[in-house]
Amino acid sequence: MTMNKPILLEITSQTKLFDVLEAFPELEEQIIKIAPPFKNLRNPVLRKTVGKLSTIEKVAEVGGMSVTNLVNTLRRAVGQAELTDLPAEQFQISVPHEMNDPEWITGEPTITINGDEMLARGEVPLGVINDHLRELPEGGFLLLVTAFLPTPIVDAMQKQGRMVYSKAHPLDENKFLTFIRG
Repeated sequence: MTMNKPILLEITSQTKLFDVLEAFPELEEQIIKIAPPFKNLRNPVLRKTVGKLSTIEKVAEVGGMSVTNLVNTLRRAVGQAELTDLPAEQFQISVPHEMNDPEWITGEPTITINGDEMLARGEVPLGVINDHLRELPEGGFLLLVTAFLPTPIVDAMQKQGRMVYSKAHPLDENKFLTFIRG
């Protein structure tokens, strides 16, 4: 007779790496294979510092793996049900173009993401944005709509060398439009 183990910790994209390794030490080697730079986790001091700062989303980014794939790989390994790959919130929004807009944002965005809805569900848009940017066609761009200027995302995209342009929506001062080129 098999008894179900109680869930010690639910693994999600925002779970801290340290917490995952504390609850499931058997995942250490698998994580190191996926993201070799995390081999320093074997050092107890670095495990406490790096592990407490890094989320599973960061491990996926370093390992070049989709966040959903990594989360589900780890969940399967410890007997947790897989999470479904929730699509980015696709919605339509009118984007009037203005004279000072950069030329590369003309036309319709390839994908539009409602960042506010994602945040309300406790999701972090950065991983979803990165996943979609890998799939954009040549010359395509993504539009992120938020109620605030998403400075951390703008900074992250600029560090990746991507073209980014943000502005307040010309017809709705409560919306910010952030265009990101793939």
